[in-house]
Amino acid sequence: MLEDNKTVFHLIGGSADEQDLALTLAENLTEDDSIEMDDIAVLAQAEGIDPVTKEGDESDRVRALVEDGVSVKACSNTLAMFDLDESDLVDGVETVSSGVGELTRLQNDGYAYIRP
Repeated sequence: MLEDNKTVFHLIGGSADEQDLALTLAENLTEDDSIEMDDIAVLAQAEGIDPVTKEGDESDRVRALVEDGVSVKACSNTLAMFDLDESDLVDGVETVSSGVGELTRLQNDGYAYIRP
């Protein structure tokens, strides 16, 4: 039986250190040749939304993750809370109806959950 290796990194906090660590871990996993990954996702919500916005301090890193095939998702409820629009997001970032709903779905689908 083949194992599916799937991981979701949760960007929820506003701390620059926490956001940096989550993105670094996602980057490290994309470069880890010792494990074959089926999917890597990053879910941004609440105070963790900044990195996935075009004006965010980490937008270049998020863009590179998207280009590397990482599924980057943003919570629509958070966008509304911060008066942001989908056009404010880094190209390739997908919106989901709710962050908690998406995390529940991903974990039910076998994703390992990591929140630095």
